[in-house]
This record gives sequence, structure tokens and C-alpha cells, in this order.
Amino acid sequence: MINNSVKNAGKFEFDKDFVVNRLGYGTMQLTGKGVWGAYKDPQQAVDLIKKAFDFGVNFVDTADSYGPWEADTYLAQALKEYPDSDKIFISDKVGQVRTGPNEWIPLGRPEFLRQEVELSLRKFGRDHEDLLFLHRIDSQVPIEDQVGELKKMQDEGKIKHIGISQVTLDELKAAQKVAKIDAVENMYNVGHHQRDDAIVDYTKENGIAFLPWFPLATGQLAKADGPLADIAKKYNASPAQIALAWLLKRSDNIIPIPGTSSLDHLKDNLESADVSLSDDDFEKLSSLE
Repeated sequence: MINNSVKNAGKFEFDKDFVVNRLGYGTMQLTGKGVWGAYKDPQQAVDLIKKAFDFGVNFVDTADSYGPWEADTYLAQALKEYPDSDKIFISDKVGQVRTGPNEWIPLGRPEFLRQEVELSLRKFGRDHEDLLFLHRIDSQVPIEDQVGELKKMQDEGKIKHIGISQVTLDELKAAQKVAKIDAVENMYNVGHHQRDDAIVDYTKENGIAFLPWFPLATGQLAKADGPLADIAKKYNASPAQIALAWLLKRSDNIIPIPGTSSLDHLKDNLESADVSLSDDDFEKLSSLE
């Protein structure tokens, strides 16, 4: 059963009321080309999210910039239709402006960040964000002002936990001087990880969740003839499952959030928790980069 697979991934506890299974789901692919515009079949997107919930996923990573607002619309509808939506936790992100396909512009002005949070809460029909990331640091605005505004909203009860995305270790430490940082979301996968290994170790040591975006390199690591193919055959698994199993074994504070618009791929991704890599194979994979 896939539900048992998800449970096999283990759990991560943000607080006693916020405990998630360590295999989440990312909504970015539920948009048009270039993460712009609506998904080709909006009802399919809603149904896929609900299937993820049925399979035991209780942690969804999203952002208002996906579409923009398209992925959030589907997630909001899925939550509305799902009977146990109060048991689903949302990882949300603010701080990016979209001006066209594949165009992303950081905007960290405090009033804009506050507006994004308020609109997201309205969209999801909730009174607080479970986990709210600064999507990117805006180099034109002091980091103290950007993270500081999130801290103000946290003090107001509108944000439970604060995260920061695509940062260096020095930037993470700078943010920690302003607020308690409970999560980091950086690009990280078996084929691209050495630059951020130190951040993963630091977050582990400090009880901070680490969310790896691009966990499958948008399918490159999942190819049948890709770099993981041979080890995948050894475990009677798919290359995607090997990539995700490597992340789960790398550190128990890592919460992979693979996204897909395919039900078959969703099932395949979640069953990665059933793959138990040997220490030798883990080390071999770790040296691929």
C-alpha cells in the first residue's frame, strides 16, 4: 500500500501539532509552460492533489508565483473538497514577481510580502501559514527588513514557522539573527549536492528542516538511460525512486517534495520510501556529482 510507503519515509516534527511525513508533494508542475498560466486540465490537477492526500501525503509545497496563483487555486480547491484538510500542512512561499514564462524577479519589500501572505490566507481560507518561506532574498532590500516582516507576522499569529529559500550558509545565519528559521529550501539532488552539503549538515545539527527542490532535476535523474539506471535495476526500482531514496537516507531532516502532473509518477515517487539503499550504494551515488 502506498500509504504505508509514505509512512516508511519517517516523519519530521516542526512542533507537536505540526508533524509531517517525510515525502511531500510540490505543486509547481501544475501550471502552464514556463510555470506560467493555467494547467491544461484544472480538474485533473485538483484530483491529483487529492490523490496525493489519499496516498498519505500531508505536506504540500507551493507558492503564489506558480502560475501565478494557478497552482494555489487547485490546491485550495482540493483542500475544500478533501474531508480531512485540517490535517494537511502547507509550505508556502512569498517574495517573487512573475512577468512572463520562466521570468522570476525577487521582490522583498515588506509591504509586498505582507500582501502576499494576506492574499494566500484568503485563498486557502486559513488564519495562518503553517510554514512560510522567503522565496528569494531581494538584493535591493536589507535581509533584516525582509525576514523582519515575516517575524512581525509570526508575532501576529499569521505565520507559525519561517523558512528561507536558495540561500548560502552565511545568508541563513544572517536570517537567524532576525528570526527563528525552521526550514531551508535549496536546490539539492543526488547529481547536484556538494555545494550545499554543509548547509544540510548545519540544518540537521540545528533541528532545521531541509526541503530539496529540483529533487529529480525535472526528470533528468529519472530517465531510463540516466546515471541512476544501473543501481535502479539492482533494487528493482525506478531511477526516480533511487534519487528520492538517496535524499531520504542523506539526512533525517530532509523532506523531499517531488512534483508531478502524472498519477503514475506520483505513485512511483511515493513508493521510493520502500527502497533501502545500502551504505556502499549510497556512497557510490554521493560521488556521482
